[in-house]
Amino acid sequence: MDLIWEGIRQAFWLILQGDSEVLRITLLSLQVSGSAVLISLFLGIPLGTYLALARFPGRNLAVSLVNTGMGLPPVVVGLFVTLLLWRNGPLGILDLLFTPIAMIIAQVIIAAPIVTGLTIAAIQQLNPQLRLQLLALGASRLQLFWLLIREARLPLLAAIMAGFGGVISEVGAVMMVGGNIKGQTRVLTTATVLESRMGHFDLAIALGVILLLLSFVVNWALTWIQQQGRPR
Repeated sequence: MDLIWEGIRQAFWLILQGDSEVLRITLLSLQVSGSAVLISLFLGIPLGTYLALARFPGRNLAVSLVNTGMGLPPVVVGLFVTLLLWRNGPLGILDLLFTPIAMIIAQVIIAAPIVTGLTIAAIQQLNPQLRLQLLALGASRLQLFWLLIREARLPLLAAIMAGFGGVISEVGAVMMVGGNIKGQTRVLTTATVLESRMGHFDLAIALGVILLLLSFVVNWALTWIQQQGRPR
């Protein structure tokens, strides 16, 4: 118990004194995970909206693949991206392995199915009559997609929170493709694992507390936006 309290005390001390290494690790964590979530939104929201509205042969298979992707094991994603970016792999010529870009790619593969699956659920929960009304008013397909997404914007914030939560706390894939290199690819999760392995449990707990605080602040902000948008 003393070790836990010492870790919590050290976490707040590191935050208050603005430790440069902790700040660098925290900012890289935000940069990587934030970029991955943003890319996942651009991919997942249009795809999820399309799958929710369209009817075509194989749609159920596509939705099943999305739902399966929501539970992809991160280590499998890490292995796939590593093989893809390995020097002898299909994209090895790009020399992206053990870089933040490789970590972003891995996290996009993790987050995109989550965003897509929750978008499908959000769009399907809308009143079916809304779509008919918009079409009757002469809305184009693009306008229909945009208006339905706007109507489902509050549930879609949950997709953002789920996607961010799924990647900011991920460790297996980012360690495999990023290598946990100090000053280059070390993020909060991989740094916590490293310090734990070295027996620096107080620092590991401190980094864990910072990660929890970071996740709380981001999700609190998104939740506040979501609740402000609810009808009174």
